[in-house]
Amino acid sequence: MGARGPIGKRSEERMGHRSKEEKDSITKAPSGSPLDVPDLPDPDPLWHPIASDWYLSLRESGQSAFYEPSDWAMARYAAHVMSQVLLSDRGPNGQLVAALNSVMSSLLTTEGDRRRARMELERKKPAGPKLASVSPLDSYRDIAGG
Repeated sequence: MGARGPIGKRSEERMGHRSKEEKDSITKAPSGSPLDVPDLPDPDPLWHPIASDWYLSLRESGQSAFYEPSDWAMARYAAHVMSQVLLSDRGPNGQLVAALNSVMSSLLTTEGDRRRARMELERKKPAGPKLASVSPLDSYRDIAGG
């Protein structure tokens, strides 16, 4: 997978000249639900709500466009283990939580995981109205002597 250490910035946040090779090494995908998510089993009704929410969130996440059936099976397994941890009377076991985090990381479920793997989800631009310029406010302040 990706490198260890600090998480790098998104490509649009980096300053300076970048080589074409470096720019081409980043995989970009649209954020949001992919168009071709396969028919997947629903979450187990006995799962903890957090595990169900996590599993369902993968269907809406851009990185899942790259998932193969084995990745979806791993996600289902991770949700099952997560549910067992969350429902346990003994509390979370450190080794089990670390293993679960590793599985979730291999599914690129966080921004940091995706950056380490040199994948970026292209965020959708806001579709709302543009805000007015503040220059008229500056003019009124000048007139008012403020």
